[in-house]
Amino acid sequence: MAEVAALVDSKKFLISSGFSLFRLTGLHRLAIPVTRGLGVILMFHRVRPAEKRDFAPNRLLEITPEFFDAVLTRLTALGFAIVGLDEALARLQRGWPEGTQTRAPFAVLTFDDGTRDTKDFALPILEAHRAPFTTYVTTGFADRSARLWWVELEEAIRRLEKIDVEIDDEIIVLPARTATEKAAAFDALYRRLIAGPEERLLAVIGRLAATAGVVSAALVDDLCLDWAGIESLGRHPLCTVGVHTLTHARLAKYGEAVVRHELAESRRVIEAHIGKPARHLAYPVGDPSSAGRREFKIAEELGFASAVTTRPGMIFPQHRAHPTALPRLSINGNWQSLDMVEILLSGAPFALWNFGRKVV
Repeated sequence: MAEVAALVDSKKFLISSGFSLFRLTGLHRLAIPVTRGLGVILMFHRVRPAEKRDFAPNRLLEITPEFFDAVLTRLTALGFAIVGLDEALARLQRGWPEGTQTRAPFAVLTFDDGTRDTKDFALPILEAHRAPFTTYVTTGFADRSARLWWVELEEAIRRLEKIDVEIDDEIIVLPARTATEKAAAFDALYRRLIAGPEERLLAVIGRLAATAGVVSAALVDDLCLDWAGIESLGRHPLCTVGVHTLTHARLAKYGEAVVRHELAESRRVIEAHIGKPARHLAYPVGDPSSAGRREFKIAEELGFASAVTTRPGMIFPQHRAHPTALPRLSINGNWQSLDMVEILLSGAPFALWNFGRKVV
């Protein structure tokens, strides 16, 4: 566990140091012809007004409506064409027209989980910019049968003054009286649980939530659109509805039969509700421990036109051969700075982080 913590802290340090270097030198602008590629797929989760909360470990998944609007404005100012996923895939297949001198990159806007915020706060801004977007729907959130376990964990720790849980026959006791102690407890439990089987993660958080009086279905009902909301959003001319599995399962943690069922059945359910094909997929969590080559192959075999990860990176011609393993650039609460967004959109930080590899 200490090794994992050190790795995460080192990554944060490297990212912060990289931002400082690019901001001071402007080297990212010089790197654009090599590092920006054909375009980018942006990842958002929650867009909602800021709330003052001392303990908010999931705040990294949130940005304010004002910042979201500013990001779209900056995209246009930087010469990005905001397009839908289908158009982006067409551009990926075409590449740059021969003899083109000015290469206008594309940007795709994607939202995970099917939250109410997407409709309540993001949609009016998207309409103002006439910006197409994709929302990836977890069917279990729409019908209230799946769990927002990361929100459960936050809410349980918020209510408790001491954490007392058993993980693999080990009793873990952590103080949780102050915001600092709560943040440390969340970090310790999250890192311990995310590294193991999903069944264990769900069981431990479920017991902790029950102790704190947290009702899982009530959290989902408060945060996520129901089927009526999904269907309404799906009728919007700017919206493409994609697939985000039945239960928000970290697919690599399960056997192949479960993976195929999570993908195929969730697509069937979504298509029945929206009355049109759901051609695009987002892997839940989407890091290497949650989706890998097996999942990419299964998504391809099931006929998905695209599938996105949370691996950071830009879209390059090399991705034509890997449409079910596409990277995304996360716009999140940790980096609500337009200068940082502009640096990220250059692709330079990812070229360094991925050691020059375009497909990761």
